Amino acid sequence: MGEALIAFLAIVHHEVLLFAVLGLAIGGADDFLVDVLFLCRRWWRNITVYSRHPRMTTATLPASPQPGTIAVFVPAWGEADVIEPMLRNALMQWQQGDYRIFVGTYPNDYATRAAVAQVAKDEPRVILCVNDRPGPTTKADCLNLLWRNMLREESRTGRRFKAVTLHDAEDVVHADEIRLFDVMIDRFQLVQLPVLPLPGQGGWWSRAVANHYCDEFAESHGKFLTVREAMGASMPSAGVACAFARDALEELVDPANGGPFDPVSLTEDYEMGLRIADQGRRGVFVRMRDAKGELVATREFFPDGFWAAVRQKARWMVGISLAGWDRMGWQGGPMEWWMRIRDRRAALAAFILFTAYIALLLWCIILVGAWFGLGKPYQPTPLVEALLWVNFGFMVWRTGMRAIFVSRSYGWRYGLGAIPRTLLANFIAMFAARRAVALYIDSLFGKPLVWDKTQHRFPQM
Repeated sequence: MGEALIAFLAIVHHEVLLFAVLGLAIGGADDFLVDVLFLCRRWWRNITVYSRHPRMTTATLPASPQPGTIAVFVPAWGEADVIEPMLRNALMQWQQGDYRIFVGTYPNDYATRAAVAQVAKDEPRVILCVNDRPGPTTKADCLNLLWRNMLREESRTGRRFKAVTLHDAEDVVHADEIRLFDVMIDRFQLVQLPVLPLPGQGGWWSRAVANHYCDEFAESHGKFLTVREAMGASMPSAGVACAFARDALEELVDPANGGPFDPVSLTEDYEMGLRIADQGRRGVFVRMRDAKGELVATREFFPDGFWAAVRQKARWMVGISLAGWDRMGWQGGPMEWWMRIRDRRAALAAFILFTAYIALLLWCIILVGAWFGLGKPYQPTPLVEALLWVNFGFMVWRTGMRAIFVSRSYGWRYGLGAIPRTLLANFIAMFAARRAVALYIDSLFGKPLVWDKTQHRFPQM
């Protein structure tokens, strides 16, 4: 009986392993190609541009010939703990900027409304907006509320806003952000700045969960978005530290939605970047440093609990990896198709990782069975063995690249820590994919998607 069971598990193990190594090899080759393109682009720019001209900073950036007022949209549901310090910090950082901050709240969230009102009563640049419907709706619905309030402000003052910037209630903004947006929006209809998660605090587990976001954003906003822009593909918005040309948003307004954002979407920010590209308009990812050498970026705490991270990433997967297939389609040329495939592979990649761990578990069971004389140790076929070595090479390359990018943003200690945190990131992704698929299936049967937000923290300033 035992030998028959081990023999059956050996057959299952071979099929599962073959699927896993094929999937990992395809994904590894895809990531490797992005790395090669990034390194070639960096080498070429160092030779042709930066060898002759110094890198521009916000200190040397010329002012916009057509300066305008920036509307900052901050949707807030259940953000009483962070919204007041966030607003006060933004006002302090942006003392010289020409802007108005529109904060969206809900009638059944008195604590958040009171916190915003406390700031707005003495500050005309902060405008409190209250939704007609109780919360939570979706973030996109709240953004449409802010759009309508912006139009009312334009009618009241007779001044048209130049651009719309998105921020979350926990964001730590950079002092030069408004001026940088004012300049760059003259040439581009979408401007995205880097997002750098703040390192985790508390116990080792909380730090590990929070810091895995540091690992992913350091690589994504240090490499992938620059390659995406270089390939001429659409520039997706991260939902924070991004600005849209006001006129570009106006063309996307749907009267049924009450604004340019789709209220049934959980990733309205990402979709907005693709919709702007589908219009034939341009987006850009800007990595620029200030006079002190600090990167102009938005910083914030990300979830430091395992299940909070799962919920957040599941929401991203639902909107981008699952619903994106039917909502956004496959417009554009080959480079755009490639980038959209990369965007939408998250759920499938998590499933491939899951099968790889299942294959590892089955291998251990078969090995133990062989020790007790219940069969032979697994011997891979030449194809599987070759793919295992290929995947090992890709794994070494990928972990090395991630460590380098994390070290650039956070220092070498964090870079080395990114290597073991890869395992944690894999498990978060697998649990998030499971939750995302369940949520997406529920939505197909009519269950509405709501604002599944996480609890936020703001650093002591």
